[in-house]
Amino acid sequence: MAFTKEEQAKLEYSGYRFVGEHGHAAAKICHWTKKSMLNEGVCYKEKFYGIESHRCLQMAPAIPFCHQKCSFCWRDLSQTRTEWEGDSDDPKTIIEGAIAAQNNLLCGFGGNPKADKKKLEESKRPTNAAISLAGEPTLYPEIDELIGEFNRQDFTTFLVTNGMYVEKLANLENEPYQLYVSLDAPDEKTYVDVCNPQINDGWTRLNDTLELMNSFDSRTAVRTTCVKGKNMFDAEGYGKLINKANPKFIEIKAYMCVGSSRERLTLDNMPSFDEVVNFAQEIADYTGRELTNESEISRVVLLE
Repeated sequence: MAFTKEEQAKLEYSGYRFVGEHGHAAAKICHWTKKSMLNEGVCYKEKFYGIESHRCLQMAPAIPFCHQKCSFCWRDLSQTRTEWEGDSDDPKTIIEGAIAAQNNLLCGFGGNPKADKKKLEESKRPTNAAISLAGEPTLYPEIDELIGEFNRQDFTTFLVTNGMYVEKLANLENEPYQLYVSLDAPDEKTYVDVCNPQINDGWTRLNDTLELMNSFDSRTAVRTTCVKGKNMFDAEGYGKLINKANPKFIEIKAYMCVGSSRERLTLDNMPSFDEVVNFAQEIADYTGRELTNESEISRVVLLE
């Protein structure tokens, strides 16, 4: 089992539902899935990319495993394992279990008079997989097959990676609908300070992944989490790294002071929406991009 019973119980209490036999994969209802079900708003990804929030499956195949312990991560970093341990469940088992877990978590909306009945019915058949709940998904031994199985089931997939496992990304036979790479520093010193890599060559691996992004046929995106006082400087440095990757999209998003990150950072580290917009404009100037969309409530700006 990937977690101790105590660790798993703590995550289940916060809304995780583990699937399979080996305790490394789980689903969790996104805040915006619930909001959409009540017609109270949608995730910025619906606004930016057209996915339907009420039909989005937020899941992860490698929850405790990650090569980084980022200061802004909302997870309890004491649970992080830096290398894969133990056996793994197969992709079909994970997907089937994640869909069933999501449906079970959403069934309470059936008794809510404010719930959109049409959306509730549609939510039983999710169409997008956000492979981003927790952990580094490329550490899951069968990530290629997982994406392929989602593709066969007519899902769009958003794969979010920190770029540490460049070899796995380079050898994918099944590309995700959209590949997200996190870029949270303009230089190696800031990267080490903010992302706290647990391997010695993290910065090199990240740069190799940025160079690799150009070879993907799928849509690509670079995502930067802005931590005020930590990494919101040197837009030119970010620009040079982003230009190397040449992604279709760039997301500049504020750090949100939630979860266990509050043990490491404070509200002072959470930039305002205006600060995010201004920093995004600086990066746009260095990358030849334009600000094409935004979500003030999520403090995120899209560059294309």
